[in-house]
Parts: sequence; C-alpha cells; structure tokens
Amino acid sequence: MVRTKKLLGWVLLTALFLFTPLVGAYANTCHCKKVKAAWILIGPIGEYGWSYAHDMARRYVDKIFPWLETTSVQMVKEEESPKVMEELIHEGYTVIFATSYGYGPYVLELAKKYPNVLFFHCSGEKRAKNVATYFAELYQLYYLNGLMAGALTKSGIVGYVAAVPIPEVIRHINAFALGVKEANPNAVVKVKWLPSKKWVAEEEAKEATEALIKEGADAIAFTEDTPSVVIAAEECYKKTGKRVYVFANYYPMLSYGPDVVLSGQLARWEVIYVDILSKIYSGYFNSTNLINVDYWWMLQEGAVELGCDFGAPINPKFVPLLKSTYVNHPTFGKISVYDLVMTRLKQMKDRFSFDPFTGPIYDQHGKLRIKAGERASRAQLWTMDWFVDNIVTPCPPIGF
Repeated sequence: MVRTKKLLGWVLLTALFLFTPLVGAYANTCHCKKVKAAWILIGPIGEYGWSYAHDMARRYVDKIFPWLETTSVQMVKEEESPKVMEELIHEGYTVIFATSYGYGPYVLELAKKYPNVLFFHCSGEKRAKNVATYFAELYQLYYLNGLMAGALTKSGIVGYVAAVPIPEVIRHINAFALGVKEANPNAVVKVKWLPSKKWVAEEEAKEATEALIKEGADAIAFTEDTPSVVIAAEECYKKTGKRVYVFANYYPMLSYGPDVVLSGQLARWEVIYVDILSKIYSGYFNSTNLINVDYWWMLQEGAVELGCDFGAPINPKFVPLLKSTYVNHPTFGKISVYDLVMTRLKQMKDRFSFDPFTGPIYDQHGKLRIKAGERASRAQLWTMDWFVDNIVTPCPPIGF
C-alpha cells in the first residue's frame, strides 16, 4: 500500500488554491473530535491528472483544517478496493472517499458492513444511508473547448482520445462535439478508444493521438489520466511544424505542451471536499442522513474551471488568434471565437442561462434524443449511451 502524507509548501498552496476565505466560517465551528478521512485513488498520484488532482485537494484540506487527519492510497484496482478500504477502516478512518466510478459496487457492500463509516463515491449514482455521491462535472468545459476546436480546425476533423466507455466519458465527448458543431457545422469528430479500457494507458494514448493526427485531426481532446496526448502533440509540432491543438485534462498541462495546449477542463475538488468535511465536522453529515446527498457541482459552484492552467482560461499565446478568428453564430451573429467562449462561459457560470445539452439534439443515427427547447435531464446526462450526429465513429457498448 503506497501512502502519501506530504504537506504542500505555502507558495504552491497560494498558487493553486485561491478560495481560502470561503472556509473560515467552517474551520472552527465546533469542537468535535478529530476527523480521519482516507482517499483511494485509481491511478498514480504523480504530477498530473485525475488522481493527482484529488490528492492535491486532499493535501489542501489537510492543511487548512487542524481537526482533520488524512491519508491516500494510490493505484488501487477496483477488485482490490474492498481490502484497501477495510484496512483503512480498521486503522480508524471513518470517512472514505472512493474516487473512481468502478469502486461503486464495493462501496455499497462495505457500507452495509460498516454502518458508522461515511462513504463518498466520486462519479457514482447509487446511494445508501451512509453512502453519498459527488462529482465535479466537466461537460460545460468540454463544450467550451469544442467551440475553440471547431473554430480553429483547418481540416474539418477534430479528434478525441477516450479511455473507458461509461456514460461520464460519452457525455463529455458529446459536449465537446456539440461545441465543435456550434462553431463549425461542417466539422466532424473522430473518437479513438483505448484498447485496454484503462484510465492510465500512456502508450495507447500516444498511439491514438498519432493515429488521429495521421487521419487529419488538428485539434484533440481526451479522457486519459496522463499528459501523453499533450506530449505527442507537442512532439509533432517540434518535429514537423504542424500544430495540433490539445486541451488539458483534469489538471494543468501547459508545461507539457506550451506550443499546443490551447485551454482545458480543470477540476477543483478542494471546493467539494471543503464543503463535505466541514459538514461532517459540524455534525450536519452523519451515518444516517447521507442517502440523498449528491454533489453535482459545476461552474456555478466553482468546482470546475476553464483553463490551460489555474487562472488562465486560454493559453496567452493563442488569445490573439481566438480574438481575430470569427464565426457566424445563429444567436450572436458575427462574433470572435474568444468572445463566444467568454459569453457562453459567463452564461453557464453566473446564471446557468445556457446549457450545451439543449435540444433539438440528434444522435448519429438521426434519432431525436433531446427535443427542441428542452434541456437534458440529470438522468439523461448520467446514463448517456449514444453519440451526437457530428461524431463519425461508432459508439461502443457501455462498460469496462
């Protein structure tokens, strides 16, 4: 079991986490005993990606809450998660954050065995008396990145490297494709699925990226827990001079591809963890009232952020390009891509007056999936198993 219990330096904390005032009201609201919380992570912590983002958020809450003791376990396979969680429980951890979709069935089983332990399943949909679900939902950001990809593609081919065929990933692919279509109705999206169906598959992700570039893709998004796609695109640019735009995934990746990273979708898990742990400490959350707790936090709540880096929505190198590139938009008329992205970002962040999944939306077989004027429901988004009509590759069977 690989453990991590490192504290961030003040400089790094200041650079990454800008909302410390939000937690002041929570930090000392009562004098309960120490809370012990553990995170189980599907991938390596490393220096980037999904598991790194969760662990950075863990370190943050560990730093700001004197009553909190934390640990994390990385590289936990789904089938090994019951053993790991039980070990943590026997060590006195009463709050378990299971940070991958595939942990779900095991969490529900263990929750029956340990009714006084609070379980929080990330990206899950099933809850119990002592099991809650949570997610920093990214589809709004994938859509915004799709706007940029659609506007800037010269070939009319946009790519996507996808890891595991589950509704979450398909939802994000569709949101990205909807953005592409809004900016460029003639562009198509090609999806390459990783053969291993693993979140961490560096070589496969690199090969998929290279294949998409050979097929003409000049903008690529991805769901895989390493910067392999970014690195492959950066290498392509340095070797051939061909620029393929890519988008940071889960965590800032600008340093891996300064010449190709355009923007990205960043998760701010610390926003959710601050809220959850504060409510546990105050007694608001306990083992009898979690059954209806479901965090589905997005731009409005500050749980996600558009950017190639924290505080940088768009790579400064490409801001002039986006400001000088125009599209003819059905709602806004002639508008720069930069202004279109910022307008949509404001709509979704401030008032949620716009949603990418607003009909009419057809699937790739011509079937009307979301009626005109209607927004997709949470249930429709959470169970999505179809591709929108500008995606030209097959939608795979759902599952691992």
